[in-house]
Amino acid sequence: MCPDFQCKTTEGDISFHEWLGDSWGVLFSHPKDFTPVCTTELGSLGQMKAEFDARNVKVIGLSVDGVEDHKKWLEDIKDVSGTKPDYPIIADEDLKVAKLFNMLEADAGSTSMGRTAVDNETVRTIFVVRPDKRIGLYLTYPMATGRNFHEILRAIDSMQLTAKHRVATPANWKKGEDVVILPAVKDEEAKKIYQDIIKKFPKNKKALDEIKTLASKTIANKSGTGEPPGDQFQSLLNLYKQKKNFKKIGKCHFKKLFQKKFV
Repeated sequence: MCPDFQCKTTEGDISFHEWLGDSWGVLFSHPKDFTPVCTTELGSLGQMKAEFDARNVKVIGLSVDGVEDHKKWLEDIKDVSGTKPDYPIIADEDLKVAKLFNMLEADAGSTSMGRTAVDNETVRTIFVVRPDKRIGLYLTYPMATGRNFHEILRAIDSMQLTAKHRVATPANWKKGEDVVILPAVKDEEAKKIYQDIIKKFPKNKKALDEIKTLASKTIANKSGTGEPPGDQFQSLLNLYKQKKNFKKIGKCHFKKLFQKKFV
């Protein structure tokens, strides 16, 4: 479970769980204000924030310094990246949040005063928080390696898809590519899940496996336009034509079944 906490930010005081609401969240931490790699990261994420908003993901930063230093840093970030971040940054000058998330040892002290970025080098973790307030993913980067926010978006796309459907995403998967039906979904269960489509197909394992594969592709390629991807639809249609009653039901009705279940 993701810890809850109260803190000061560049946009006022917040209670973390209340601030998240029903959204997904990304909390990404920094060891010190004005560090060059972190400056580029905060600017990069500011430029990409619309991508996170589109996925119902709230973004919040954290750095081991006070609010006033953060506000000065925001201007520096704007000068470097051309974008002033429009998301809150937590002021963790008492180190409480860093300790709460096990990024600093309990005996690290109680103030950021006198501490350098190297002293806080372990405060370089990204946490992705699910709507149920559980941590779905965390990644810790070394100080000299800038974070790849495109990879964070890719991981979120996978997490959101797999939270909704009983599928998994393979190595290097990107949104819109093929996914895998979970091994735990047995043939009999698959028949229930995809019953609107497969009840008209030949009842053999080869056909069922092909249907499951095509269905997984369809889930991965949902366009939101109401039109099923052409190759998947045509492949299913070709299978469907094996049934003698195809003429009675027709292509139009089949397409409606396909759209209703997967698009």
